[in-house]
Amino acid sequence: MNIAVVGLGALGIAFATFLKISGNTVFGITKEKYLKNFEKNTVRVKGIWGEHTACLDGIYSDPSQIKEKIDLIILTVKSYDTEKALNQIKPIVRKETLILIAQNGYGNYEKAVEIFGKDKILLSRVIFGSKVIDKNSVEITVNADDVRIGDPSKTVPENKVIYVVETIKKSGIPASYAPDVYQILWDKILYNCALNPLGALLECSYGKLADNRHSRQIMESIINEIFKTAQANSIKLRWKDPDEYIKHFYENLIPPTKKHFPSMFYDLKSGKKTEIDALNGAIVKLAQKKGIKAPTNETITLLIKFKESKSV
Repeated sequence: MNIAVVGLGALGIAFATFLKISGNTVFGITKEKYLKNFEKNTVRVKGIWGEHTACLDGIYSDPSQIKEKIDLIILTVKSYDTEKALNQIKPIVRKETLILIAQNGYGNYEKAVEIFGKDKILLSRVIFGSKVIDKNSVEITVNADDVRIGDPSKTVPENKVIYVVETIKKSGIPASYAPDVYQILWDKILYNCALNPLGALLECSYGKLADNRHSRQIMESIINEIFKTAQANSIKLRWKDPDEYIKHFYENLIPPTKKHFPSMFYDLKSGKKTEIDALNGAIVKLAQKKGIKAPTNETITLLIKFKESKSV
């Protein structure tokens, strides 16, 4: 396939490296200020999936510089850059091009559908941990499950979705087809909202959060508010009630990632903007839309925004 990866950060470098070494034509799209980080178009991965180096077929800040016909665009930018990135890639989106949303939080898929239409957008839930260790290098630290890929609208032919899944799987990244991907993504939203901002604020691992009764109380309040907000917005979750999810959260999700620190922790440490508006902030807006409150999520959002302003 001819593939363009938009956003060469922790996740984008991982996708680009594996897809290139498995025989695809892969281009990277990054901000102009970062082009100097990728000498000779080289990207590297190390960690639990081994050490790999790839030379991409081109890295650009302007997608229109790509002259090949692109089959698949993988969007890995931070959620606050989603709309800008979607508008930027318009010159390389043709009739047959599919766009795979591989980002955290709520609203990215919805924005892509608004701009390009349902029949071009695939959604994924990514739950492997990747962190930047050098300008063009990342380390894969943990993998909790396959990258789950599907089409929430059911308008993309199933065989095309499965072809994308198989391409990613053959590259060495565990992946599987998920017709219920939208609900699976909400599982991750629950997980991220409960863990990421609190881990960033308290500067501790997921395991430490789960071990302390005070942080557990906060996380459970966040989860309860999300269930209430989802129900008010007719968003179907995979769990019958918050208690069922909370049991799964502590018993199955925390153990394999107990030593993991959230990306939001590293964002705050390096003075970067976080994705809080696509996580707990999005929950607050969805609650307000229905005239209800999500006070714990709102407090967490405000605390992260304070930390962001302090680091600027």
